[in-house]
Amino acid sequence: MTTSDPFEVVRVFERELAIYTGAKYVVTTNSCTAALFLSFLWWAKRHGPQTVEIPARTYVSVPMVALQAGHRVRFTDYEWCDSYLMSEVGTADAAPTFLEHMYWMLSRNIFMPMCICISFHPRKPLGLSTGGGAILHDDAEADEWFRRMRFDGRTAGKSVAQDMVSEVGYHLYMLPPAAAEGLQRLSVYRPGPIVQDEYPDLRKMPVFQTHPGVVR
Repeated sequence: MTTSDPFEVVRVFERELAIYTGAKYVVTTNSCTAALFLSFLWWAKRHGPQTVEIPARTYVSVPMVALQAGHRVRFTDYEWCDSYLMSEVGTADAAPTFLEHMYWMLSRNIFMPMCICISFHPRKPLGLSTGGGAILHDDAEADEWFRRMRFDGRTAGKSVAQDMVSEVGYHLYMLPPAAAEGLQRLSVYRPGPIVQDEYPDLRKMPVFQTHPGVVR
């Protein structure tokens, strides 16, 4: 007896996201933080640790996952409204944004490999009840690596007994019910005004005042 693959709906959602955003590849995750973490890890794997300039007023997990990926962090007074680029690691945080052709709009003047991380948190534009995130990018090698790393280092479509896992991965994949909800929401989605959260100055938090990876 053959059974259908429950993760096919995730692949369909990713294809529809690629069409909508204009990205060559889309890799969904269980949060935007997870998407940023994988993007930071990929850059460290390719280019080694960097000093990443991050706005002092952004969500607290952004510098945390940069540090967890092995980079250093320097906070800046950069003011942003819908997205910001961390060029040292080829990554943009576009969590508040979800627009048609957004990959092209955000990457057209950036002459480097580019990962744009978006959020499906319930309070974001294409909010899902269980949240989620995605990496929009154009690198075939990175795409294969992201897909294994989000799935415990495994190869999609292979049973764990058959798969010769060769690299430590992470449990960060999007589940089929979230993707199914995303497809339904995307089919009727119309962009609205961007709601910008108010963030505290992260430089004042003890965790970043004492962490050895924060450059002062």
